[in-house]
Amino acid sequence: MLESFADWLIFSLAGLPAGVQWADAVHFFVYETMKIGFLLIVVTHLMGLINAYLPVERVREWIASGRLRGSEHLVASGFGAVTPFCSCSSIPLFIGFLQGGIPLGVTLSFLITSPLVNEVALALFIGLFGWQVTLVYAVTGILLGTTLGWALGKLRLGRYVEDWVWDIAEGQATQAGGDQKSLWERLPSVSSEAMGIVTDIAPYVLAGLAIGAGIHGYVPTGFFEQYLSEGNPLAVPLSVVLAVPMYANASGILPVVQALVAKGVPLGTAIAFMMAVVGLSLPEAMMLKKAMQTRLLATFFGAVGVSIIGLGYLFNLVL
Repeated sequence: MLESFADWLIFSLAGLPAGVQWADAVHFFVYETMKIGFLLIVVTHLMGLINAYLPVERVREWIASGRLRGSEHLVASGFGAVTPFCSCSSIPLFIGFLQGGIPLGVTLSFLITSPLVNEVALALFIGLFGWQVTLVYAVTGILLGTTLGWALGKLRLGRYVEDWVWDIAEGQATQAGGDQKSLWERLPSVSSEAMGIVTDIAPYVLAGLAIGAGIHGYVPTGFFEQYLSEGNPLAVPLSVVLAVPMYANASGILPVVQALVAKGVPLGTAIAFMMAVVGLSLPEAMMLKKAMQTRLLATFFGAVGVSIIGLGYLFNLVL
């Protein structure tokens, strides 16, 4: 519905010519801004309601109780796989998890897997590459989030999360322990906090989407095909580097991946490119910078980037 509205707004009402690079870039920016803005508002309010309804201390105790038998990271990664969010719209959930007292490593497991694997993308993956490749990709994405989240959690990087995230978490913990207001009575404060988060993040989102729109409209597919051929031993890391400035969700980038493979780009290189586009986008980095200090952000992106490069080489060997 949003895409149809964007089509009408840009090509019918504004009269911009469809198929022209600059008009397509404007359409991309308007559509993605509406979509991400809507998701940010909905998700931040939803997580605010969950945090208000479920006592933070109870959630924290449940995770620390051992009931998950050490599978917290796998559960978070699996939850990320069933949520149809791109990297930017996963971030409000990531912040909400931290504010809810969930350990940083567990929230990172969710953040890594959520944009890489979702049911819509997997359905397209089956149609384009078959169920065997789809299964390998899905399992790899979930295991990547599980193992990297666990490893990053062991580094005790929580001190590099911005103070405002922990300040809100402490306030919610205090409220959960002593505030007996009904959910309806809490709605105004929940909405105020949610819109505060959206307002803080909005400039980063708009700047990142503007960059993504420029690349979307003006960088030709042939540019990537020229440098990502099978004969280039550095094609996999190069594909990851080229993908970082771009922005798209897994479903949106899959047709590009198919086109690259059809033109001779190795499947593993193309998948690494896709994973980097959806999991290491510049807009995501700009949004996460609001919640993470530079050291944590660099560690997170570096670990995910190196892992994707390794997986690209592995996929080229086995697929």
